[in-house]
Formats: sequence, structure tokens, C-alpha cells
Amino acid sequence: MNLEQKIMAELKTAMLAKDEKAVRSLRAVKAAIILAKTSEGAGGEISEEGEIKLLQKMVKQRKDSLEIFQQQNRADLAQKEQEEIEVIEKFLPRQMSTDELKTTIAEIIASTGASSPADMGKVMGVATKQLAGKADGKAISAVVKELLSKS
Repeated sequence: MNLEQKIMAELKTAMLAKDEKAVRSLRAVKAAIILAKTSEGAGGEISEEGEIKLLQKMVKQRKDSLEIFQQQNRADLAQKEQEEIEVIEKFLPRQMSTDELKTTIAEIIASTGASSPADMGKVMGVATKQLAGKADGKAISAVVKELLSKS
């Protein structure tokens, strides 16, 4: 079952349960999928990797908005963003913990032969490909900086 089918099934369930938060979030995901399918020109299909990137982008946008709303003391809008993040994250693969991330990036640093913060680009290139969908780019960057500054 692809992402679009899962979203439609969840949307039907949420509509029957009159779960306004889930309906709002799932409709946003459905709209993003339809937009991606029509704009790609790839016969209207999105790869699984493309679906994950799409969902990650949506979560990132909402986290950015959440941060702004919290700074502006708009608790009502911040709450809506948080609710949407929770619904969208259900469809993403489990994110790596900080310890798992540190272990994996330490292995990448060892395999690339990086030894200083100047080698960050080399490590980030490998890490972002290998950890795509498993960790946030900001988290990867922070751990790479931390580990390279220690060595």
C-alpha cells in the first residue's frame, strides 16, 4: 500500500470519527502528494523515497512555523502546527536517537578519513545520503560538527 492509499484510508477513518485535527493534516498531505504527482511529470508516480522527502519537508515547514508562532505568543496557531506535525510524523520512518546518530556518524567519519571541521562537507555528503529519512538534517549537522571538533 503506497502513501497515498494509506492517507486516503486514514482520512476516511478520521472523517468518520469527526477528528478535525487529523482530517486537516491528512488533507494537507493529500494535497501535497497530488501537487507533487502533477508537477513531477513522471507519469504521476512518486517513489517511496520521494514520499518520505515530501513528508519531511512538510514537517520541517510546520516546525519552522511552530517556532515563529511560539515567538509571537500565538498559542492557538502553534497548537495547530503541533497537531499537524504529530499526524504527519506517523507516516515517516522512526527517527534515529541521538546515540544511534552519533554512532553512525562516527563510523562515517572513520570511513571517510575526516579529521577536522574542515572535512565537514565530505562527511555531510555521505551522512545525508546514508541517513535520509532516518534523521533530520539539522541534527546530522550538529552531531558532525560536535564529533569533528573533538577529533
